[in-house]
Amino acid sequence: MRILYINNDGGGFADYIDVDHGISISKFFAQQLPGRKADDYLIRVNRQPSSHDQILQEGDRVSLTPTKIEGAIPPK
Repeated sequence: MRILYINNDGGGFADYIDVDHGISISKFFAQQLPGRKADDYLIRVNRQPSSHDQILQEGDRVSLTPTKIEGAIPPK
């Protein structure tokens, strides 16, 4: 099935991609950003925060936005 994937990590990009039917957002995250922690990202499906077990549907819009930037100095 086809979804719109918006990756806001680094330079960022958006593109339509094909994924397996019945894939959960946690499995999708692991495939797209291997070695990264989902806790460090704001994960949205159709502009709404997503639970880790949400199943993606045809035409969904998925965005992954980092909430922690490596090397950033925390505010004082």
